Amino acid sequence: MEVSSVGKRMKSYRQEQGLSLEELSERSGVSVRLIEEIEEHDTYPTLQPLVRLARALGQRLGTFLDDQYQNDGNPTVVRLSERKETLVMHNENNRDEAAYRYQSLGMGKTDRHMEPFFITIMPTEKPMDKKSHEGEEFIVVIKGTLRLEYGSKVTLLEEGDSTYYNSVVPHAVYAEGGEPCEVYAVVYLPQ
Repeated sequence: MEVSSVGKRMKSYRQEQGLSLEELSERSGVSVRLIEEIEEHDTYPTLQPLVRLARALGQRLGTFLDDQYQNDGNPTVVRLSERKETLVMHNENNRDEAAYRYQSLGMGKTDRHMEPFFITIMPTEKPMDKKSHEGEEFIVVIKGTLRLEYGSKVTLLEEGDSTYYNSVVPHAVYAEGGEPCEVYAVVYLPQ
């Protein structure tokens, strides 16, 4: 089976609903320019615009990330040797620099309510702006040091530390100390 890109899947859903780029932009609050970049060039700055676009199209985030990998029931098992990088999000301040590399851990479970990921957070010279979206997030640091900016609070998390927070508060996570940081994260997005 040929696997289509996130941008191609998003464009397909937009066209099926008969929406122009401008109409999707108005519904989602995401700029036409960014929607074009996603659809045509597979550019992804952060989760926030993808969440907004998924909602505007009446889809789950997973629909764009990995629903082409369907399994035949419960439980869903993703073996370490079978994990695939499903998304690379670029730094909004430097489109050529990968900021986050995602591996979906819920691949194939199309009725899920949470989005579990293994994420490699790359060190960046200029951090991205804090974002907010509906839902909650839970993160466990596996390797490296994670800097969490949550509202006006800054917290450093080391290997084995975890954090759970409401994602409606503006937040951002970064690899601290110039080395990549590896985390397991679960994002809950209410329907």
